[in-house]
Amino acid sequence: MIKEERKRKRRRKKKLIGFLVFLLVLAVAALVVIKVFTVENVQIEGNELYEDSMISSTILNDKYSWNSLYVFLKYRIKKVQNVPFIDTMDVSLKNPHTLHVTVYEKGIVGYLYVEEAGQNAYFDKDGFVVEMSSDIIDGIPRVEGLSCDGVVLYEQLPIAKNITKELLTLTQALKRKELIPDSILYGREDSPILVYGNIWVQMGSTELLTQKVERIGKILPQLSGESGVLHLENWTEENTNIIFDKDE
Repeated sequence: MIKEERKRKRRRKKKLIGFLVFLLVLAVAALVVIKVFTVENVQIEGNELYEDSMISSTILNDKYSWNSLYVFLKYRIKKVQNVPFIDTMDVSLKNPHTLHVTVYEKGIVGYLYVEEAGQNAYFDKDGFVVEMSSDIIDGIPRVEGLSCDGVVLYEQLPIAKNITKELLTLTQALKRKELIPDSILYGREDSPILVYGNIWVQMGSTELLTQKVERIGKILPQLSGESGVLHLENWTEENTNIIFDKDE
């Protein structure tokens, strides 16, 4: 009986020691998490439409966001809250003090104002409406002169297919050359006019579009401070004369 009692006491003692060791390890781990994993730096890449400070404040949005491990695990479980014009954001832990955020923005190339909705319809390179918003984003051209009734989010623009194709080709070419206009106007003949401040560029047919865009890139710097119409509607590889009608 005495031996059995001693064995039970030893077993209880071992269990108690094991439990205390577990608590000690847990306390040390908690201390490490609290003292070591602190947010000191947030590295952000891929953002063009929003400032780093806005992205950072979107990620660090609650009272526990001072802890880098917490923030990392939080966004392993849930997505970053919906942010206009952003598809998604990936949050990773570079080191205990540094979070790395990769921003994937929606590939917006232009927008149209939809009167019936009272909002702007932002579309991507494939002609799909990816955002409806009253906001105006710098660096995205406004398209005017096209009827776009019946716009539906995440569906293609409800305009003629040939116009859609030409518009998308034009906006992408301008974006590649970093020649984004203030607006793109469509007149009676569905011929686009690019507006750069006080300079209007009449494109005419969108044939030879790449070459015309290259001409724009070379001529616009020479017209700084001027006002008038640059005529590219008759430009071809054979007829290379380009006329600028300066305003009086």
